[in-house]
Amino acid sequence: MRLCMFQVAVLDVDICGPSVPTMLGLAGEQVHQSGSGWSPVYADENLAVMSVGFLLNSPDDAVIWRGPKKNTMIKNFLRDVDWGDLEYLVVDTPPGTSDEHLSVVTYLAKAGIDGAVIVTTPQEISLQDVRKEISFCRKVNVPILGVVENMAGFVCPKCKVESAIFPPSTGGAEKMCQDLNLTLLGRIPLDPLIGRCCDEGKNFLDEIPQSRATQALIAAADKIKEACELAKRGTEENTHSHSNGVHY
Repeated sequence: MRLCMFQVAVLDVDICGPSVPTMLGLAGEQVHQSGSGWSPVYADENLAVMSVGFLLNSPDDAVIWRGPKKNTMIKNFLRDVDWGDLEYLVVDTPPGTSDEHLSVVTYLAKAGIDGAVIVTTPQEISLQDVRKEISFCRKVNVPILGVVENMAGFVCPKCKVESAIFPPSTGGAEKMCQDLNLTLLGRIPLDPLIGRCCDEGKNFLDEIPQSRATQALIAAADKIKEACELAKRGTEENTHSHSNGVHY
């Protein structure tokens, strides 16, 4: 999305573990107040970012908040940040189905959510948690755009042989998608350089363009964009049908 020059914002609602500022090279940046609200931090001219990490005195400070305070902070991020005109708001949530997820679904209900992208790794212990997140989305009527399988094999940079670091003992994300009638958006191979780029706040796609992981990430992003556009068209068609007295 950033490469295609869309106006994009990333909202990090992992309140207790805000890693997005570091990953995007924004560690140490601060949020400023203006007449129109909080000003987000910009990683690029068309990539705005907001995270509780910008509000901490030190990246090592612990955020020890109960649910109500988390909910208030997320509401402030959505209501009081001067996001400008956006084409995409990407909300990065922590694992699970807790306060952060409920808050986002509640506060964005009227605005409409195009859908959720579920991220998993191949092993069954991860899939067990992800199935709960899929169940959550279905119970609160959040469309699921698809599933991305991360760390899906390791490709040796020298011999190019692929090894399964996390063996998909129950079929991995592909089998889960078949069972639950979901779209597999992509399989991202394990590349140690992704971790290094995240630690250093560098853009992996720019730094290692020839990596198989880069190509897989770009392909997955394209599918997510297509799924969002399809979801928007469906919403517009339903709105038009309802305005003509047709209800489904």
